[in-house]
Amino acid sequence: MGLAAAAVGSGLAARFARAVVTPPRERPDDVEVLAVREGAVVLRASEETAAPGRYGIWLAGGTGHARLGAVLERDEAAGTVTRELLGVDEGVLRPGPARWNSWYYAGDPASALGLEHEDVVVRSQVGDLPAWFVPAPRGQGASEVWGVLVHGRGATRAECLRAVPLLHRLGVPALVPAYRNDVEAPASPDGRYALGHAEWQDVEAAVLHAVDAGAREVVLFGWSMGGAIALQHLARSWTADRVRAVVLDGPVVDWRSVLDHHAKLNRLPLPVGRYGSALLASPLARALVGVLEPVDLRRLDWVARAEELAVPLLIVHSDDDEYVPAGPSRRLAQARPELVRHVAVPGARHCKEWNVDPDRWEREVARFLLDHL
Repeated sequence: MGLAAAAVGSGLAARFARAVVTPPRERPDDVEVLAVREGAVVLRASEETAAPGRYGIWLAGGTGHARLGAVLERDEAAGTVTRELLGVDEGVLRPGPARWNSWYYAGDPASALGLEHEDVVVRSQVGDLPAWFVPAPRGQGASEVWGVLVHGRGATRAECLRAVPLLHRLGVPALVPAYRNDVEAPASPDGRYALGHAEWQDVEAAVLHAVDAGAREVVLFGWSMGGAIALQHLARSWTADRVRAVVLDGPVVDWRSVLDHHAKLNRLPLPVGRYGSALLASPLARALVGVLEPVDLRRLDWVARAEELAVPLLIVHSDDDEYVPAGPSRRLAQARPELVRHVAVPGARHCKEWNVDPDRWEREVARFLLDHL
């Protein structure tokens, strides 16, 4: 019985570890549109659809998109929520299934923001990575500091669009690259995420692209896993000396705490979850998890590595983040108060700080950037 239990536990741990590093490909509908009214839309109520802030929904399998504003009414008895309809960007909004968009925007900088941009290519070791380049406003001249924006796990470049208008107003050109295993980018040889262990090389390629195009320095932005990627770039890239400052939103500062949290969410015993984390770093990782190289989670723990930080860091992280616990972000700020500024946005959950309070998000980020540009 003991051997059988151990085998079951090992199998669950391996499956858990594989899920962590496997890029999601299917994006099923998760929202039901019940009615469309003048300036409003009625949705089946859920934790997402009733959340405060502004969001989007993809329509017709992702071919259309609409933007939603504040909650106007919630009918607990009927299980519905009515939200302000801010606009339909593409397609037709009608009753039926849709998919929630936490990033609010969809499309590219021109279609979503009305900002002139270029589609450029970043040359990486895995192949050509598509990227958007949004120049500074006309007449401002060339800026020596660019923003390089890195989205999170399972997301796309569109997640970064929320930061682009602020950078544009500050006269900072923005480069928004895809990275390996994105749906629009080449896959890594194993087709698996490395949680920052390998993706930092794509950020390095983006920084080199920016420098070749005229940037002297960059400010790195990272959302969720994009934060882990940005931090690995600081530690491992020879271009780290080009980074003037870093802005992180809901970042993964310590993967072990994230995996412990997700083991609990998936009702796995803590030892099983911990064994899954250990598998990622073990010689068995290739056979049992599918990664070409082990992922050493110790190198991804920036609370333990806090003394290595050498550039100013702004962390915006909601205390009620349901996906990436905020504790490590707070502890990193406490360990390096002279370099790390931590801003908590209540009620925002994971990487929705801008959605819930865009004025505060932009004010905090602008203040930080103006201090360090």
